Amino acid sequence: MKTASICLSLAGAAAAFAPISTKPATSQLFLGLDDIGGSSAPLPNFDPLNLATAGSDETLLWFRAAELKHGRVAMVATTGYLINAAGFHFPGMLSSDISFESLSTMTPPDAWAAVPVAGKAQILATIFIAELATEGYQGTHYMKGGSLPTMVFPKIDFSGVSEDTLARKRTSELNNGRLAQIAIMSFISAHYIPGSVPALANNPAF
Repeated sequence: MKTASICLSLAGAAAAFAPISTKPATSQLFLGLDDIGGSSAPLPNFDPLNLATAGSDETLLWFRAAELKHGRVAMVATTGYLINAAGFHFPGMLSSDISFESLSTMTPPDAWAAVPVAGKAQILATIFIAELATEGYQGTHYMKGGSLPTMVFPKIDFSGVSEDTLARKRTSELNNGRLAQIAIMSFISAHYIPGSVPALANNPAF
């Protein structure tokens, strides 16, 4: 289940690839929401808590990187949840006593619980390595004027893509990630709190 979701996410994601221009490190604010992109209808620059002004430029860039990463994780999670709920699975055995087919008959939270500790450790270790790779091992850190976190694998070359197209793709990725965060929270709520999401009520997949 997890492997399938990761593969689909890596194959289909378009990312925020270009560096964002920023002034030297300072506690004074130079950047605003209009400077970092991601604003779109119907709620342009939606920031009811004024988080964009909660700290320095570095803080705002950290918030954007966090939103980007959480959106990507949510897209993987949502894809994995739906794949598992639809009954798709790899052939063969996950471990000596657990088949992929048996996991596909469970709800995703139950399937995760059934994964052996060693399997969970491998998944978490992979996530940890990817996090390290995007937090300081890809050149200048994004809080210091470098590129926002990019996909570790596969490496995609967008050098031939126009700035307008990149900006549109960055906004699309952010919006898809925002929707995916709402989706996966709804799925989990529907599973653990029956009736909390009316649209998913009485659906055996949740």
